[in-house]
Amino acid sequence: MNKTISINLGGFFFHIDEDAYQKLSRYFDAVKRSLSADGRDEIMKDIESRIAELFQERLKNDKQVVGLSEIEEVISIMGQPEDYKIDDENTSYNSSSSSSTNFYYPSKRLYRDKENGMLGGVMAGLGHYLGIDTLWLRIIMVILFFGFGTGLFVYIVLWILVPEAVTTTQKLEMKGQPITISNIEKKVKEGFDDISSKFSNIDHEKIANSAKSETAHR
Repeated sequence: MNKTISINLGGFFFHIDEDAYQKLSRYFDAVKRSLSADGRDEIMKDIESRIAELFQERLKNDKQVVGLSEIEEVISIMGQPEDYKIDDENTSYNSSSSSSTNFYYPSKRLYRDKENGMLGGVMAGLGHYLGIDTLWLRIIMVILFFGFGTGLFVYIVLWILVPEAVTTTQKLEMKGQPITISNIEKKVKEGFDDISSKFSNIDHEKIANSAKSETAHR
């Protein structure tokens, strides 16, 4: 009988079989090696949180032990980095094989998309969920507001009841995208690019305003 190890993953405690723990550790090491230094810690944190969610979905109670079968199922969902290889099993995986065998697509979940919203992100989130251009939803809301007087009430109720998409996993679920290593990495880096772009725009605005100010004083 294999020894059982207790681990903290994504803020949750799990009991895991020793062989399964070793395989999971090798998997995490391979994922970390495959990522660039830029945003690596944030990406690993999101990947660990998602794997913790998948474990929770598969365990019936807190005392159940995570075994090799659960590890293999989770890896098939998340996908493998190119250098993932387990020598003692004589099994290797690469990105092409993972893309052709991984068919796990989560259903869309309704969240508020505050990043692309004008106020609370309600209409932007509904647009993702229903597959409708947000503009049309905003037009409908305006008609409800001025025509029937119910638009504001409906919006406030949705704002209160619908959670905001905060984590990378939630942002992918909001758009119905597979929650895999590659998609998590892509989403996190998009966030970093957006932040860099905003800072760059601020700097350009400061330079332009400074130049205008100097010109006005001359």
